Amino acid sequence: MNRTEANTTEAPAEAPPASRALAEFEQLRPRLFGVAYGLLGSVAEAEDVVQDAWVRLQRTLMPREPRQTDGDVNGIDEIEDLTGWLVTTTSRLALDVLRSARTRREAYVGPWLPEPVETAPDPADSVSLADSMSWAMLVVLETLSPAERAAFVLHDVFGLTFDEVAAALGRTPAACRKLASRAREHVEERKPRFDVDPEAHRAVVEAFSKATRSGDLDGLLELLDPEAVLTSDGGGLVRAARNPIYGAEKVARFLVGTHAKYTDRHHRPIVINGSPALVTVGGGVVDGVFALGIENGRITTVDLIRNPEKLHGLRNTRAEQ
Repeated sequence: MNRTEANTTEAPAEAPPASRALAEFEQLRPRLFGVAYGLLGSVAEAEDVVQDAWVRLQRTLMPREPRQTDGDVNGIDEIEDLTGWLVTTTSRLALDVLRSARTRREAYVGPWLPEPVETAPDPADSVSLADSMSWAMLVVLETLSPAERAAFVLHDVFGLTFDEVAAALGRTPAACRKLASRAREHVEERKPRFDVDPEAHRAVVEAFSKATRSGDLDGLLELLDPEAVLTSDGGGLVRAARNPIYGAEKVARFLVGTHAKYTDRHHRPIVINGSPALVTVGGGVVDGVFALGIENGRITTVDLIRNPEKLHGLRNTRAEQ
């Protein structure tokens, strides 16, 4: 079980309000994490937001001063829709973090890529974010404004009504509808034009791994789209290309040259955000993730996540040699 999964705990109807609230929170935790992760693209930040939402709920659960007529009153009794309250609170907290994160990312060393989450090979066994938050989707979301991203994620991905989105964003439903519409148009323009069959995707990933490890430059050129782009995120903590690399030949030479410098590394297949991918392993430790964008059987984007602080979404960061 990874960090994005949670035990579901049911409390009997006669349980104290705090126990019922805790049980519902634990049942909602995967969804709350998905909302926060969809807005932030960071596992660590999403987990912090969900924890903060729990702290806020605990404060609400604290008994208020007794009223002369009503006696003791629990704050939980004042929340008519606990699910809606938790989703709204998580969304607001994540949006605050996203706004501040935009400033921090301007000073980030090199390109910034989202944090990958390892999901089950069978989509039926994965948490809901596997299908809704594909890697390609996360990358496109990074190009939206915080408000557009929030409106799109909450409405189009998680199915909130525009009244609920408005409550989370502090805007009118009409304004949120416009935000989501603009975001939707942008996403449609940027997302891959063709869905890739998982088996076909896996075959391309395997061929990419083989060609890279063997230094087969011609093999890589056959796999890469002529206008392929490689983006490497090291965050200034490990060696990585400081700028995107454009063009199939430059990308292929970079990959072959990099592997030649680190011959002790090998690849291990993995599923990232619902799609086949690769992790690079050296000395028994995972030190990077390759996420490939594929259209018409050719690789259009190579995203290499090497920042060690962005490997939290893997089930473990150690692997057998």
